[in-house]
Amino acid sequence: MRGVIGENLTPVIATQYGCVFGTFLKDSDGADGRRLKVCIGRDSRVSGQMLMSAMTAGLCAVGVDVIDLGLVTTPGVGIMLRELGCDGGIVITASHNPLPYNGIKLLLSNGMAPPPAMAEQIKQAFLDGRIRFVDSVLCGVVSRNDETDRIHVAKVLATVDAGRIAEKKYRIVLDSVNGAGAWAGKKLLAQLGCEVVAMNDEPTGLFAHGAEPTAANLGDLCSRVRQEKADLGFAQDPDADRLAIVDENGVYIGEEYTLALAAKHVFSCGSGTAAANLSTSRMIDDVAAQAGGRVIRTPVGEAHVANAMIEHGCVIGGEGNGGVIDLRVGPIRDSLVGMALVLQLMAETGKGISGLVREIGGYHVHKDKFAADSQQAHQIMNQAAETFAGAAANTSDGLRLDFPDGWIHLRMSNTEPVMRIIVETRDESAARRYVEVVSGIRKSVVG
Repeated sequence: MRGVIGENLTPVIATQYGCVFGTFLKDSDGADGRRLKVCIGRDSRVSGQMLMSAMTAGLCAVGVDVIDLGLVTTPGVGIMLRELGCDGGIVITASHNPLPYNGIKLLLSNGMAPPPAMAEQIKQAFLDGRIRFVDSVLCGVVSRNDETDRIHVAKVLATVDAGRIAEKKYRIVLDSVNGAGAWAGKKLLAQLGCEVVAMNDEPTGLFAHGAEPTAANLGDLCSRVRQEKADLGFAQDPDADRLAIVDENGVYIGEEYTLALAAKHVFSCGSGTAAANLSTSRMIDDVAAQAGGRVIRTPVGEAHVANAMIEHGCVIGGEGNGGVIDLRVGPIRDSLVGMALVLQLMAETGKGISGLVREIGGYHVHKDKFAADSQQAHQIMNQAAETFAGAAANTSDGLRLDFPDGWIHLRMSNTEPVMRIIVETRDESAARRYVEVVSGIRKSVVG
């Protein structure tokens, strides 16, 4: 659930949502008389405390105990949920959305978001107002746990050779965008023997720049890396589940490289299977193929990737938005995991980010979105499939068309009434040709 605070996301709505989620968990649990517990954490947005209190009240009102984790990262909540044996979890975050927004992310006992069918059930329960209040004696109780960041860092450290990284004494600029990831990020890098230059590390929730870790928002980080003569720069988003990288020359390399670089380290240790969504660059396929591995493609969404990883025993996975998933830590995208794996790759190869990027190679990418309703979107996809009849088609999430020289992905957004298009090719002129064809189809349908 995401919305604008004071407009369509209020404490009344959040309290009702907490009541519904608690009731849903109790109905799904089937344990006679067993008290359920849910842990809840928030990012640094100013409205977070308000929503957290409202959700806590809702859970307690239906007899569910609450563990307050305080201001923590989204992957941290997933870790603590399993660590504490909770029946569910809640993260108060709007991720990379602009400051007026906040949101409520639900997690199940496995630390993952509910699958689509279950999410729809919870949504309908909210719309129907399915709530079972309890009396005074049976109300839930609230306790506090401040161990999230410590345990999170320890789990990430266990996946790498900290001593090997520490020998390099890397100098790193870390931009935490005044979000939830600063303390854990600084702690991890310090324990990896790095000298950390922190930017925007006060968790005020008043973001120093756009919340999404894209090139347009990270000009100051690029300048600071050059100014500090740093080995690289890391940028987190407000809830610290995404990571972008700036190389030693102060050049933003793009979020797609975060997963590719992490996978390059993992596959250097042996072959295996990776998972990534349909909108993620072919770079991970190239990295996997060099090690004799393969990549499973899933619909867009962290839960889809994590489920595929669990089902197929994947060694690495994630999404091209800078989200890396390592099941040794948890089934949630994690900026700390990305940092650790990239530093391990640098330490073992003795190469800087720019050199590693050259080894992986790159593609020309075009991303755009345009207004379209569901009917128009289906028309556009059907016409695209007919136009590119020779392409390999995947319809598990919109339409992805694969060609020898690249691919096109068309899909409706999960959060707004628009259609997204991503085109990736080795050759820029090929990308332009595919974009022009799809643009012609769009104009014929939408106008």
